[in-house]
Amino acid sequence: MTMDVIDFDGVLVIGAGLAGLSAALSAAPRRVCVLASAPLGDGCSSAWAQGGMAAALSDGDAPSLHAADTLAAGAGLVDAGRAGLLASEGPAAVRWLAGLGAPFDRTAEGGFALSREAAHSQARVARVGGDAAGRAIMDAVIRQVRLAPHIEVREGWSLRGLLQDATGRVCGARVAKAGETCALRAPAVILATGGIGGLYAGASTPRTLLGEGLAAAALAGAVIADPEFVQFHPTALDVGRDPAPLATEALRGEGAILVNRDGRRFMIGLHPDAELAPRDIVARAIHAEREAGRGAFLDARKAVGAHFPEAFPTVYAACREAGIDPRSEPMPVAPACHYHMGGILTDADGATRLPGLFAAGECASTGVHGANRLASNSLLEAAVFGIRAGRAAARRTLAGRPLMGTPDLAALPEADLARLRSAMSREAGVIRDAAGLSRLLDLTEALTQAHGPSGPLVAARLTAACALERRESRGAHYRSDYPEMATEAHRTLVTLEAGALSRMAA
Repeated sequence: MTMDVIDFDGVLVIGAGLAGLSAALSAAPRRVCVLASAPLGDGCSSAWAQGGMAAALSDGDAPSLHAADTLAAGAGLVDAGRAGLLASEGPAAVRWLAGLGAPFDRTAEGGFALSREAAHSQARVARVGGDAAGRAIMDAVIRQVRLAPHIEVREGWSLRGLLQDATGRVCGARVAKAGETCALRAPAVILATGGIGGLYAGASTPRTLLGEGLAAAALAGAVIADPEFVQFHPTALDVGRDPAPLATEALRGEGAILVNRDGRRFMIGLHPDAELAPRDIVARAIHAEREAGRGAFLDARKAVGAHFPEAFPTVYAACREAGIDPRSEPMPVAPACHYHMGGILTDADGATRLPGLFAAGECASTGVHGANRLASNSLLEAAVFGIRAGRAAARRTLAGRPLMGTPDLAALPEADLARLRSAMSREAGVIRDAAGLSRLLDLTEALTQAHGPSGPLVAARLTAACALERRESRGAHYRSDYPEMATEAHRTLVTLEAGALSRMAA
């Protein structure tokens, strides 16, 4: 394959959320080029996170307890070693971010103010401004990235494909900006492109997150793990906005309750922890109430009441914009696509099966989330494994000669993307079955025939095909035609071989 190639002797980071920027800072003193599809801080889920970062930061807590909660939430599919690593390195990651200037809420004694969220046995979520953790943490990290002499940031560039040498080693990427395509050769590439929320109509993440990193890695031959597991946040505000604003889980941690239109608490009796049950259970309960025509509402009048504006300013502003006063009335809620547990399979340092290619953050599958991510482990994973990926990628010094590339990710027209988003929400949402998933796969095939392998179509196909193959209900993956959990837990590991899915032994 002949192409003009620009050499960059350093680490190429594609994506600029918390994982990508943590990797960039941690690769010092090695040169780093960060390619961002939007201005730093825009277009990434990290900046939208409300709850905070979970870590064993109090005297009564311990990494072993945090790891145990992570394992329990993941419904049998969490890698115990990776969960232990996340929990043991978590406190240092939070303190590292605080040292960069992230203004975590503090107690009168100067310690971290900690909240409890669903499926946590302890109060261990470090927060900022009640519900503004993501934006405040990202602002602090971005300031440091702008000041770092080893980091160059290029904004407005999108991923088109990966470059590989004759052995399949990844040695760069093709990227585009305003119609201009450029090939960058580098010893190491870190994909930190985020999740797949933009594939769903009704998500809590930016609509621009369409799975391009996942798709490019799959087309290059990387192993994709557990793509069928998509988490739906139970309490997105049902106010007709897309993306949907969240009502953070910390509200339920403070005592807010879920009621239907008749004022009945419907989580009582469904799970011992009621509103603080794992997210998949709460999401399905809310879905059932809505399907039955009874509606679902989050009532924080007693738990928060008059303190709402200062305690949860982000949620309060979203409610007031929609004409709701959460101090005096319940908030209408519905599940929304929130997080992709699956992704590009990596080791503990972010390395993939393809030499030269690393992944971090939501586009990666490190093994810590299993079938259902524990609340507030996402920012933590982004920082912990972003740091590890940056350090490991910085040690790579040799770039191969690019002789081939994955197919360019095709553009998907807006009208067809809208069709795909509606189909993903309908057929691969909170409740799934074989007939719906088969219809979804037929749609992805028809659109691929018309447009070629676009990022959204490859990512949607991986999600739907693996959801169809998993004939059980586990964690966030619920099949109405297979409602029971299988006795044996197994991960999904697949590759794309000549465009066809090939399953690997877990």
